[in-house]
This record gives sequence, C-alpha cells and structure tokens, in this order.
Amino acid sequence: MAPVWLDRARTLEKVVGFVEQAARAGCELVVFGEALVPGYPFWLSLTDGARFNDPAQKKMHAYYLEQGVVLERGDLDSLCKQAACHGVAIYLGIIERAPDRGGHTLYCSLVYIDQQGRVVSVHRKVQPTYEERLAWGAGDGHGLKVHPLGAFRVGGLNCYENWVPLLRSALYTQGEDLHVAVWPGGMHNTPDITRFIALEGRSYVLSVSGLLRPSDIPEGTPFRAELLATHQEFFANGGTAAAAPDGSWLLEPVMGQEGLFVVDIEHEKVREERQNFDLAGHYARPDVTQLRVNRTRQTLAHFSDEDVRDWSAEERGKE
Repeated sequence: MAPVWLDRARTLEKVVGFVEQAARAGCELVVFGEALVPGYPFWLSLTDGARFNDPAQKKMHAYYLEQGVVLERGDLDSLCKQAACHGVAIYLGIIERAPDRGGHTLYCSLVYIDQQGRVVSVHRKVQPTYEERLAWGAGDGHGLKVHPLGAFRVGGLNCYENWVPLLRSALYTQGEDLHVAVWPGGMHNTPDITRFIALEGRSYVLSVSGLLRPSDIPEGTPFRAELLATHQEFFANGGTAAAAPDGSWLLEPVMGQEGLFVVDIEHEKVREERQNFDLAGHYARPDVTQLRVNRTRQTLAHFSDEDVRDWSAEERGKE
C-alpha cells in the first residue's frame, strides 16, 4: 500500500479500507509496510537532510512530527474497531510520537493489534538505519514479543532489524513460527532475507513493503517540488513477498503494484520442517550460548512522589 504521504488521517482511512477488503477475502492477519502511517522520510537523502540547523529541514521535521501517530490520544481507535469487527489481527508500521519520551521525538514502530481489537505490542525500531537517524530516535526491546494467532505464534521486526541475528533469536526463542518483516518498499530488500529467515527459523515469513509514487505526495507537502524534480518513477517500488518454512516462495517479490496479496499457510508445514532443525528447541545449547533480552520500556526518569494529592472534583473545591 502507498500512503497519502505525510497525511496521517487520510492514510489511516486507506488502511481501514484495505482491512475491510482483506476481511472480505477471508484473511485472519493483515500486514502493512514499515512507517506507512504517515510515511517514510524519503526527503532526507534527496534534499540534503544532514545539513545542520537548516531552516527548511527543521520545518520539514516539525511537519513530520505533527503528523506522527499518538496511540494515547486514540489515533488508531478506528483501526482497532475494524480489527474487532472483522476478527482480524493487524501488523502496521507507524511513525510514533511518544508522550512517554517527552512527545517531540519520533520512533519507527511496529504495532500489533489482535483479533479483539487490542493494541498488544508496540515495537520501536531498536536502531534506525543510516539517514533514518536524522528523523527517528532509537527504540528499545519492549516490543520484542510474539503473539498467539490460531495455531501460530507471530512476531515482527522493522526493516534492517530482520538482518540482526540476536533480534531474530529473541523472537525464535518465544516460539515464533510466523515471522513478519516490514519494509518501506524496495525490491532490493526482500528477495534474499525473506527466504533466509524462512530457512533459518523454519517458519513462514511475510515480507510486506510500502510503495510510494510521485502521485502519492499531496500538494502542499513541504519539499514536494524538490522530490518531484528528481523525476523518479518510484521512491519505493514495493517488494512484498512470502516464503514457506522450507524456503520456497508462496508469493515471489511483487514490484510496483499496490493491492491485496493473499497467501494460505498451514501449521503442519512448520512442524514438518522443525523435525530436523529447531533453532530454539533441540538445536539450542543454552549451556553453551544464551541470549539476554531487556524488554523494559526505556524512559528518562522514574518519579517517586511522597505527596500524592487527590485531584477529584470534590478535593479541588477545597483548594
């Protein structure tokens, strides 16, 4: 799916539409690309994004920040209602504006909404890649979780996190057998890693990419003229793909097409492939190597208040 780039509300409307379409097709899990709402910061590499204290870059950052997703104010409520209404689970890449970190830094987050419409994990990208560090903060391990979905246990990572062995292992050891890898969109990303993770984890792998064409950038968006002047057919050309636990393609990488792509998966195939290799099970040697994972949500301060005041309406009247 392509976003209505840097327009949170209109992009979410489009996401809801795709969820409804997927539900009609009988889908139980719907996955969208990295940073889809409101969009990936493509301007950084095309408009001298590293220029320090540049007024144009600061204006663009302020615009991006304003369009960020704030979970606490209910920005995803309509999507959660759709998930509950249709009984579908959703993985969605967002740019999160996080009040628990002061509210003025953005995080590339992967949100999992379960079939009851509950946000049950928010994984902030542990390490933004290259120019992404100019727009996003570094996340933490809080969202390194897997979730039951029918016979499966599903987990997910953002973009180049999928190349990090220890992050993958953090999910494998929790019993992950359906892996979701989300990408901003790039055919160069998914052909190798999708099949590699499937073979390593003996899991199903869904690599889901975004798409961005010049027509997806609304008029009035900062840097629109500069981006269009690069005359690119695609800023992100897709690459969505799916692989089975034996590494075979269920969906070969799809380039340049927006749409719903559906695959059927069977848990029996996971069990068959785990017969000779189960990375977290009989092939693990915790007496030799172990992984330690800190899933604490990182915050700058922990407050301990001795004076806890009652701010009910009755007590306020006594002030």
